[in-house]
Amino acid sequence: MMNLEITNPLYYGVPFFFVLIISEYLLTYKHDKDHYNAKDFWSSFQVAITSGIVAIFTKTASIAVFYMLYKGFADLRVEWLGYQYIDWTIWWVWVLLILADDLCFYWYHRLSHTVRVLWAAHVVHHSSEQYNFGNAIRNGIFTLFYKSLFWLWLPILGFHPVMVVTVMGVSTIYQYWLHSSKLPKLGVMEEFMNTPKLHAVHHSRNIEYLDKNHAAIFMFWDRLFGTYKAYDDNVPAEFGVIKGPNSNKLVNIVFHEYRDLWQDVKNAKTWQDKFMYLFSPPGWSPDGSTKTTKQIQKELEQEKQLA
Repeated sequence: MMNLEITNPLYYGVPFFFVLIISEYLLTYKHDKDHYNAKDFWSSFQVAITSGIVAIFTKTASIAVFYMLYKGFADLRVEWLGYQYIDWTIWWVWVLLILADDLCFYWYHRLSHTVRVLWAAHVVHHSSEQYNFGNAIRNGIFTLFYKSLFWLWLPILGFHPVMVVTVMGVSTIYQYWLHSSKLPKLGVMEEFMNTPKLHAVHHSRNIEYLDKNHAAIFMFWDRLFGTYKAYDDNVPAEFGVIKGPNSNKLVNIVFHEYRDLWQDVKNAKTWQDKFMYLFSPPGWSPDGSTKTTKQIQKELEQEKQLA
């Protein structure tokens, strides 16, 4: 079995993140004092510290499971696929892994928007009404407990766990610079790569933009699966979520959607409705009193056709 030791790129990325925050703040505080809000940033910082502590344990557990699958399926790979491990020294293996990682992230991210119990964890990242490098560090704490499930198939196929973790770190670093409303459109790059304007679509609460642009790096996943949306200059992005915590307190930011979900499940009249509240898209209700993103967008399209 090959020996592979690669330092997690996030060790280098975190200091870079804070350099970007400070730089963006210094460049904007004179002409756009609302771009950063002290209370909002402090909330994001608290979320970042808390999730960082939790990640120490969840990432350790994830790597352990990756190694177990990587080694445990070695003989089966020989029998079914004709190899024991994937050779990390081949350059195109890394290209394949980057593409596979992006596909993993796409479905992890998309389902985190379209399955309510997962949205309750992920909504933390979208809860700020600011869109700057400061709120890029506001990541869901409970997403850490299920995110790695979407990557399990990679060590099963024979990708070394350290390779997988390394590529996940590179993806995280790439996504960081996407979180600024001050960066312009980037021309032809918008066609195939994720950019700040395309990610602004993802972070907005405009009906037209909801549940779009889920990929981390490459936008062809969104094009392939029907979730791509270009930024429309005639529809300026309004950031945040339709039903947010309306608070800068850490506990409210982290738990507000769980609280609402619990109330819906508790008040549901049938077990089927309880199940649907948990696993249907946010906004689902048995009587149609609240609506999902697709239902709201369909109504908007019908209104435009009638206008």
